[in-house]
Amino acid sequence: MVLQFLIGCIVSVVNIMIHALVTVGAVGLARSSRLRHVARPRLHLMVVMVGTAVALMAAHTLEVFVWALAYAAVGAAPGSSDLLYFAFVNYTTLGYGDITPVQAWRLIGPMTAMNGILMFGWSTALLFEVLRKTLEYFASMGTPGFSSSDRD
Repeated sequence: MVLQFLIGCIVSVVNIMIHALVTVGAVGLARSSRLRHVARPRLHLMVVMVGTAVALMAAHTLEVFVWALAYAAVGAAPGSSDLLYFAFVNYTTLGYGDITPVQAWRLIGPMTAMNGILMFGWSTALLFEVLRKTLEYFASMGTPGFSSSDRD
């Protein structure tokens, strides 16, 4: 059980590092994109949000691949299993149950789910913050339709 926990923690830390890298990149891009004068602020907001979401989806997919590689390295699933599918089901907490880990590695699925929940929560917070900061920027620039007085 200690080995399962150790492997799960290592993979989780790797995924946290991946997510931190993508977060820094997404925040940097969002900040640099607002330095320009924007003729179409609503389109700009949509592009920033879609770009951030795509970057986060790519990060989640890479993180699932990391879990699949870990499963392969330790032999966590039966030999004929699709490890990428198994990792996605665990990471997203979908939990179909059609593939289950081998008895010696049964803790790895819940650890994957715990990591996935954390990463999805982080992504949600990041998307909200990018939206909030972009709207705040447009309001500070006096962009029509984005000021706090427009909401009254």
